[in-house]
Amino acid sequence: MKKEIKIDGMHCEHCAASVEKALSSLEGVKKVKVKLQKGIAKLDGEVSDEAIRSAVAEAGFTVTGIE
Repeated sequence: MKKEIKIDGMHCEHCAASVEKALSSLEGVKKVKVKLQKGIAKLDGEVSDEAIRSAVAEAGFTVTGIE
């Protein structure tokens, strides 16, 4: 399953790397690509929206939408 996650609060490459690391650590995630300029992350894998929101929040950012 592919998901696009809108994330608020990313301002630099370090922020993007933190989000990518947090999402990649979730069980069921196959691939993550963070696009800093667009404020999104693209995720491929079987993971719940709640797990995504929690991982991003623990990294210090806010999920504003998941499609």
